[in-house]
Amino acid sequence: MAPRPARLRNALSASLIALACLLAPCGALAAWAAYDLADTGRYVTTMAPLAGDPDVRDAIADTVGAGIMDEVDARVDVSPIRGAVRPYVHDAVHSFTRTEAFRLAWDAANRAVHDAVLRALNDESEQDVTVDLAPVTAQVKRQLTVDHVPFANRIPVEHTAVSVLPAQELDRLRKGFHVLEVAGFWLPVAAVVFALTGIAVATCRRRAVTATGLGTALGGALLALAVMIGRRLTLADLPEDAHQPAAGAVYDALTATLRQASWLLVVLGLTVALAARLTGRRSLRLRLRRRRGSAAPGRDPADRPTRVRA
Repeated sequence: MAPRPARLRNALSASLIALACLLAPCGALAAWAAYDLADTGRYVTTMAPLAGDPDVRDAIADTVGAGIMDEVDARVDVSPIRGAVRPYVHDAVHSFTRTEAFRLAWDAANRAVHDAVLRALNDESEQDVTVDLAPVTAQVKRQLTVDHVPFANRIPVEHTAVSVLPAQELDRLRKGFHVLEVAGFWLPVAAVVFALTGIAVATCRRRAVTATGLGTALGGALLALAVMIGRRLTLADLPEDAHQPAAGAVYDALTATLRQASWLLVVLGLTVALAARLTGRRSLRLRLRRRRGSAAPGRDPADRPTRVRA
């Protein structure tokens, strides 16, 4: 049985390594939310390819087309010809989603929404988060005018405030965002410190390194599984009339970095564990060879048997 101090060291080492392996995926999640999602440039770059996604374009065409028809109904009575007008409006909007102007509008709208939400999370205002779509409309108008679209220069640029977040949700989101900012930095640092301390305290450091690698790989696999479960739950909570393929494309785009981080933890952990295992076997073989060499009796040249000639 190992001496009591050795058992205490191994127990402390195991606790620190287990804590480090638990904090590693949590730190990756917090860092992703605090530094990847909270960066406007990265967010716009992440969302930009979705402007060419067919599911996203269909969802936008349906939503915008329905909004246009509601606006037309509010101003003009088109009920007798509504069935004939709706397909035309949908086709027109769907055609617009394939243009360069739509891509510019998509990027501008995402930037405007992200900037508005970020400003609300960093200040103490208690008003609804709104976005003025006038800059987006102006950008679309300029692009359509350059493309010589008829009557594009007559498109009215009106300041329209669109609500993004209600005021009652801001306080809870603001507290969570500040917690993520702190956790996104300190959780990864704490994971590294606990892992190194656990390895240094262990009586068999090679075994501790192997355990740390396997635990890190397990944490990365659990994080990847959590992302998959989160996708399923997110889509399941959407209303029935929502475009789930488009929502799935948005979810996949936003969590791409998080999935890469989870698989990086898996690969890094398995690599460290395998390297420690192979190094241990090589060291064991060297020790066995040395022991065999030292245990073999030495032979003096005078003790060599002489050959007797016939």
